[in-house]
Amino acid sequence: MLKPLFIVAMCLFSSLIFSKEIHQERSLYRNIIVEDKNDVLCLQFNTKSTQLNQSCIYKSAPNKLFFNYVKMVFSSLLYIDKPNNVLIIGLGGGTLSNVIHQLYPNASINNVEIDPAVVKVARKYFHFIETNKVISTIQDGRIFIKRAALKQKKYDWIILDAFNGDYIPEHLLTKEFFEEVKSILSPGGIIAANTFSSSKLYDHESATYYAVFGDFINVSRHNRSNRIILAGLDKMPTETEISKKATWLEPRLSTYNIDIQDIRKIIYSTQGNHDWPTDTKVLTDQYSPANLLNN
Repeated sequence: MLKPLFIVAMCLFSSLIFSKEIHQERSLYRNIIVEDKNDVLCLQFNTKSTQLNQSCIYKSAPNKLFFNYVKMVFSSLLYIDKPNNVLIIGLGGGTLSNVIHQLYPNASINNVEIDPAVVKVARKYFHFIETNKVISTIQDGRIFIKRAALKQKKYDWIILDAFNGDYIPEHLLTKEFFEEVKSILSPGGIIAANTFSSSKLYDHESATYYAVFGDFINVSRHNRSNRIILAGLDKMPTETEISKKATWLEPRLSTYNIDIQDIRKIIYSTQGNHDWPTDTKVLTDQYSPANLLNN
């Protein structure tokens, strides 16, 4: 009879055997790797310090979301009505876009990605869906938003998911940038930002969001590195309204491995609950994360 520890060791060994790199290239911005791990396919960015998963899918069930932070983004739907115009800054494997498209097939979705190699890999390996309603634009996210503001475009749901390995580009973390984002948000719309609860910038980031949007919503699990910030709401729905929406969304989101009732438990407003010092310095184009490191 095999001992439990031996079985565990054999399983781990097997997973290593069946983990293989199926694509690797050096883009203008980073090393891009696609790794096949049994039933999971992962897009990885190889940074100086480590190799980090940016996007993963189950090969046997590509519609089921893999990462918890991606599932947490859908907490946005508790606070807004059906989105018609969606903007996603940062593509990864395109999983966010795919699920939104399937939930709302009539919605216009624009995915903005700075790296053309990422778009190519998403198309080839991650079933990234593109239609006349779902498009991708290769451009720096801030430049796209500046130009959208000049054209007076508006979006119901803006998702900020541009991170390179283990950091967010600093020009996408400033007061001026958030003001630009706010200027293209439709009335009744919402901004969902994927960021890090364990970041050394946590206080500064929170203070900067508050300076532009006022109180916002955190979606975060204890002892996890990710948090989703929900900001820009005109009006906060009541708990009864949120409960009704969660009940309606539950069967629709479960298809994608999203437990909206569980996510509800990790949502809290910063109103009366500011967990950053009142004298925290706001990040600006002149005072960015680089200045903090120099200090």
